[in-house]
Amino acid sequence: MEFRIGELAALATAICWTITAITFEAASRKVGSIPVNIIRLVMAFFLIALFSWIIRDMPFPADATSHQWFWLAISGLVGFVIGDLFLFKAFTVIGSRLSLLIMTLVPPIAAFVGWLMMGETLAWIHLGGMALTMSGIGMVILHKRGRKNHRGELPEHVPPTGIIFALLGALGQAVGLVLSKYGMQDYDAFSATQIRVMAGIIGFAVVIHVFKKWGAVETALNNRTALWLMLLGAVFGPFLGVTSSLIAVKYTATGIASTIMSISPILILPATYLLYKQQITWKELLGAFISVTGVALFFI
Repeated sequence: MEFRIGELAALATAICWTITAITFEAASRKVGSIPVNIIRLVMAFFLIALFSWIIRDMPFPADATSHQWFWLAISGLVGFVIGDLFLFKAFTVIGSRLSLLIMTLVPPIAAFVGWLMMGETLAWIHLGGMALTMSGIGMVILHKRGRKNHRGELPEHVPPTGIIFALLGALGQAVGLVLSKYGMQDYDAFSATQIRVMAGIIGFAVVIHVFKKWGAVETALNNRTALWLMLLGAVFGPFLGVTSSLIAVKYTATGIASTIMSISPILILPATYLLYKQQITWKELLGAFISVTGVALFFI
């Protein structure tokens, strides 16, 4: 089982990110994506500090090397600020399901960047698993539906700005993930996440200052419902989810980890059924089966 710890961590990441997608979409619709981004990172910073203090007797990553500080900080800026900023904006424009579909581009991008930076290669069975998983996810999201979801009837025309936001989010997520692996090396995953979170907080503070959004942050802090949603998202997002993703890329190839992480659109099906009474079609069930089969190839 230890040999597959990376794959299992990636699966845990997918579960965490499914919860995060739902909670952060709801919070972003209430108070805006930019306030949600910085508030959830501040929440995550203190959650990790408390956890590290209990486990490592070190609430701050003072034992990290200069290499780890530099590359993990860069990965935090690329992944959190660029990747999540555009992804959360896409959530508000085209919804979490279509956004997560476009995010399935993360695995091939991550695999390519991992090959360029660290010489990572994938076996043919893993490439087949990646193709199956992405095909299954595509079937789940792309087929036309004439029923209502939580945003009302799905429009025939998808705003191109939402597609662009999601593509930029995918690029940021993929590059940030590879940089995380390159920077972390054998360092503690929670402390590595804390460095990334700190860089993300600084990056978003600059964005908020430039766009004069501090008033929106103050308003968000006064919205109790949004705060609870952000706290839930912070626990399963930058605290548990991002840390699990670092454990995943530490113990397996970036392309494999990112592919398993990308099954959130499959995992989100029962959630949208329970929350929004959105029926699941046979095409979605078939797509889920194909996607899970692709993921299973990584455990062979």
